[in-house]
Amino acid sequence: MKSIEDYIRSIPDFPEPGIIFRDITSVLQDKDGLRLAIDKLQEKLSDVDFDIIVGPESRGFIFGVPIAYNMNKAFVPVRKKGKLPCETVSMDYELEYGQATIEIHKDAIKPGQRVVIIDDLIATGGTIEAITKLVEMLGGEVVKIIFLIELEGLKGRERLMGYDVDAVIKYEGK
Repeated sequence: MKSIEDYIRSIPDFPEPGIIFRDITSVLQDKDGLRLAIDKLQEKLSDVDFDIIVGPESRGFIFGVPIAYNMNKAFVPVRKKGKLPCETVSMDYELEYGQATIEIHKDAIKPGQRVVIIDDLIATGGTIEAITKLVEMLGGEVVKIIFLIELEGLKGRERLMGYDVDAVIKYEGK
């Protein structure tokens, strides 16, 4: 039986020399790889008491929705600015080469709800840090943050100190 690492495609020198790009499309394109990834992420929630799953577009949707479905929980999307149709709250955050804004519907999380955040990868942690702030702005409590992949060399976990953060696969580099 293959491990989840066997499904991850590593591409050297992309997007620039010295970087190893960890490609999850090879996981998604294989029925066994996709099932294994979702199962491994869901295992991280086996003892977590929570109400709702939040995930950023687009890969947080890919992994968050099936887990929400499997666990009979709701899923709340976090999107890029201007993509949600109702009243939103937003948060600006830093990207490697600039700035971005994410939004969540203002009524998506009720005060006191226990929230799990799911995404495919943690690099610098900026996106997820912004999501935690949005959840808390709406009165939610972030009880767990899980990723399929963590790039430990980028130290994204440091931005999420004080939260329960976990990853299925950890790579030492960038």
